Amino acid sequence: MFAAVPKTPAIWKPLLRPLQRLRSNQSGGAAVEFGFVAAPFIALLIAMVQSAIVFLAGRELDEVVALSSRYILTGQAQTSNMTQAQFATYVCGQTSALFNCNNFMINVQNYDSFSSANITTPTLTFNGLGQVNNTWNWSPGGPGSIVVIQLMYQWPVVLGPLGFNLANLGNGNRLLVSTAVFKNEPYQNGPN
Repeated sequence: MFAAVPKTPAIWKPLLRPLQRLRSNQSGGAAVEFGFVAAPFIALLIAMVQSAIVFLAGRELDEVVALSSRYILTGQAQTSNMTQAQFATYVCGQTSALFNCNNFMINVQNYDSFSSANITTPTLTFNGLGQVNNTWNWSPGGPGSIVVIQLMYQWPVVLGPLGFNLANLGNGNRLLVSTAVFKNEPYQNGPN
């Protein structure tokens, strides 16, 4: 019964011919498929590169704190009556081109014991221009003091595609923090 009915009426054949050719033509298939995966692939690439750069900057900040803290640990900063600005210059000399030295925030405090040391990251406060207006401590302590050094830096991040965002501050930057806690060596305060 169904064998006598034509599958496609003759009137539709001229209209369906271009669609049949399009269905059988696969010359642009790879381009179309790449178009589907290109945006997520590029977004993933940007996210990976940005994450790697932030990780590298954080690791370098850790290295800078480790090198710079020795200047306080050994008493060189204290015996030379180094100021906070001079220590910032010294810290800047330990960094690479990744950082702008003017944007370092250095907080140095001393304590009597490790249990009383405060290592929480300070909360940043901003003025109307979006600049940090915190006052940072400079108290490197004496021989045997417990010292906490916090080196902070606002790393600018770019809002990634598909909502990927590494910012942890309200101004769209990422706060990188490196902390060192140590006990000063029993250095001599001056000539005997």
